[in-house]
Amino acid sequence: MASDNSVYSRKATLSLKISEFEVPPMQDLLIIGRKAPIGPEAVRRMADALSPEQFTLIKMNHPKIEAVLLRNTLLQMIDEKLLMKIILEEAERMISDSMVLRSELKIALSVQREVDLL
Repeated sequence: MASDNSVYSRKATLSLKISEFEVPPMQDLLIIGRKAPIGPEAVRRMADALSPEQFTLIKMNHPKIEAVLLRNTLLQMIDEKLLMKIILEEAERMISDSMVLRSELKIALSVQREVDLL
């Protein structure tokens, strides 16, 4: 008869990533589908209530995307038309007209200069 004295162990591994909480908790941009459960004006009001004057709503003429809400600092770094072109190229592959996508967008500037040595 086998005894119940065998070694038994239960373990858990935790992985914790901590970063600064940002308000509103929607990161850098929201892409709002044409039939999304929340419309562009409601998104704009939410952003204004939580973080006044930090976001710009850009309405779109697109079959699936009604609008994009962007953090203003992004528009200060990159031309709006170029930024929207990139966002639409990437988002339209995965969005349906009933979705709202959120995205983090970080811009890093790389500069290389050549100078004459005296």
